[in-house]
Amino acid sequence: MERLIFKYTQGLPGPLLICLAGIHGNEIAGIRALQRLEEMLVQETASKPHFVFTGTVIGLVGNVEASESQTRFIESDLNRMFLDESVTRILEANFSDLEAEELELRELLTTIDEFIKETLPTKVVILDLHTTSARGGLFAIPSDQEESIRIAKALHAPVIKGFMSGLKGTTLHYFSNNGYKYDQPVIPLVFEAGQHTNPLSVNRMIAAVVNCLRTIGCVDHDDVESQHDEILKAYSEHLPALTRLIHRHQIIRADEFVMKPGFENFQKIKKGELLARDKNGNIYSDYNGYILMPLYQRKGEDGFFIIQDDK
Repeated sequence: MERLIFKYTQGLPGPLLICLAGIHGNEIAGIRALQRLEEMLVQETASKPHFVFTGTVIGLVGNVEASESQTRFIESDLNRMFLDESVTRILEANFSDLEAEELELRELLTTIDEFIKETLPTKVVILDLHTTSARGGLFAIPSDQEESIRIAKALHAPVIKGFMSGLKGTTLHYFSNNGYKYDQPVIPLVFEAGQHTNPLSVNRMIAAVVNCLRTIGCVDHDDVESQHDEILKAYSEHLPALTRLIHRHQIIRADEFVMKPGFENFQKIKKGELLARDKNGNIYSDYNGYILMPLYQRKGEDGFFIIQDDK
């Protein structure tokens, strides 16, 4: 598997959209979505002589080795390793001293740096594509930047704020905090498309990327038609439009954490409700709200998240 899935440009100056897929290797829907997006763009070019694309879009595999094995990670969760001190150490280390995900992180950041220098974009948008182990899903996570929130709201999906304070070491954090290292503004956001194995997750990702291209000005609104927009709108119709993260239940393997079966993303929960168990006993909710990303897979550092409506 190659890290570069595709690159598309007509050579016109403009934004650079970097789409990341497979940061977690068991989330292959993003890779399939970007492969199909490339086919769509090529088809648009061939069938519409007037089709104009401003800037560049690229698709990258985040964790190549784990994606080949379709496992979440090999040694460590790559999407918890984007800490400034860790990145500095990894970039300065000898290759022979690095473990699997450390090599992935180094090669991924080097590739991104090279594309930014090569394309000289007016701005850089990094869209990190994910899926979840639980049913439901479909939401966007922006950084605290106004532009990130604006783009997230245009993706026809619920927007969840507060992840900048609720997690550490993700792509969202790293590129928000290190945008100053580049000559152009860097705007990161995350799109969660649904359950890992749901075929609709691929369609939702394609629609989200197309909407992002429109929102940042790479294509006109009427170009790159996507029949999947209505799927996003219909699926999101009864979900809360804007919420905020209020609790993350962090776990380690020694906890022997087991999520109570049957929870779905955005399912309403009540304070005192039984959510999971671990070696110390039952785990109850301390809040009224909605449950998000309950863990139904072997690997992971997050048992569940709780969100509430953001007024």
